Amino acid sequence: MATLLLVLQLLILLISSSLAQNLQPTDLTALLSIKATLTDLSPSNPFFSTWNLTAPDPCSSFAGLTCTLRRVTALSLGDPSFPLAGTLPASLSLLTDLTQLLLSPGLVTGSIPPHLAHLTNLRVLSLPSNRLTGPIPAALSALRRLHTLDLSRNQLSGSVPPTLTDLPQLKILILASNSLSDGLPQTVNSPLLHLDLKDNKLTGPLPSFLPSSLRYLSLSQNLMWGPLPNGLQTLTELAFLDLSMNRFAGPIPAQLLSLPALSNIFLQRNNLSGGLGSGTRPGPRPGSIVDLSHNSLSGELSSVLEGVESLFLNNNRFSGEVPEAYVKSVWRGTTRLLYLQHNYLTGIPLREGAVLPDTASLCVSYNCMVPPPAMVVTCPASAGGEVARPAAQCSVFSHNRNTGD
Repeated sequence: MATLLLVLQLLILLISSSLAQNLQPTDLTALLSIKATLTDLSPSNPFFSTWNLTAPDPCSSFAGLTCTLRRVTALSLGDPSFPLAGTLPASLSLLTDLTQLLLSPGLVTGSIPPHLAHLTNLRVLSLPSNRLTGPIPAALSALRRLHTLDLSRNQLSGSVPPTLTDLPQLKILILASNSLSDGLPQTVNSPLLHLDLKDNKLTGPLPSFLPSSLRYLSLSQNLMWGPLPNGLQTLTELAFLDLSMNRFAGPIPAQLLSLPALSNIFLQRNNLSGGLGSGTRPGPRPGSIVDLSHNSLSGELSSVLEGVESLFLNNNRFSGEVPEAYVKSVWRGTTRLLYLQHNYLTGIPLREGAVLPDTASLCVSYNCMVPPPAMVVTCPASAGGEVARPAAQCSVFSHNRNTGD
């Protein structure tokens, strides 16, 4: 790096003095290094075509540059239409007034320079959808003013640095779609609003306590296990929760399904057991989705999820009769999709000759009852062709439930 910087500094001496007067020499050195290590992939209109070193004022002519008082304060590299390849130079750390560093999706490879820790004014660091490899530098924990960190859709590995979730101003942390492993930091002190770690190889349990400020939490498609902590039901600001496709077991916390702001809940394809609880939701929510399918949930259905627009309770062990409140919600048009197939339900309260609304899908096939024809034609192909469970399965299930076996 020292040799490269020396060459760049000599090059700066050959550039017109007016250029240096409009931009500090250290910042110009960094920009020249960036142009030397990143490559345009767009032959027709390359991103660096405006980075003309004979221009009188880079701050007004270089694409992606914002300056204040001769210092670069924001740098946006590339464009969705003009992707970049190459590597990120360590000389980025010379841009010490930088508050935003953005890299558009492209084919940039190599590791994240730990030297970025010198950018102590940085508020936003966004490097998504490239081919960055190696671990997340623990040195990034020195960025005490960081608000947003997005390293998603790369090829990063290793663990999440435990000090990263201690940053005092971090609100948005997106590390989704990498190859991160090991457990999550068990202490999350940052005032996070948005935490997205889906599609990694994370293991271990959820932290017992998450920041009460959380509004979005996604950890789907990992290898996490253990019970869902009771601390989840204290997240009163939470609007989106996705813990699907993990190995979580045990009951759903009693008040989780009735949190006032929670509209989208995805817990499907885990090993959850127990019932739904008996809380009440705050009323119909357009666009709400609750997916608890493919678990081992059991007991009779409570009305806690009445009014959810798309409700997936299929492939569990629910028994008893479908609550009348659910049926009325479908006929009112509040619930547009209700999947209850592959359970042990014994009845559904329908009027003789009732016709399902055109906008609704209601499936109760493969339960311990013969469903009305209208409840079969709207089933997905995954429900299979059998409309009812074999009587032997239902009698064995009923016996085991009654005896506690």
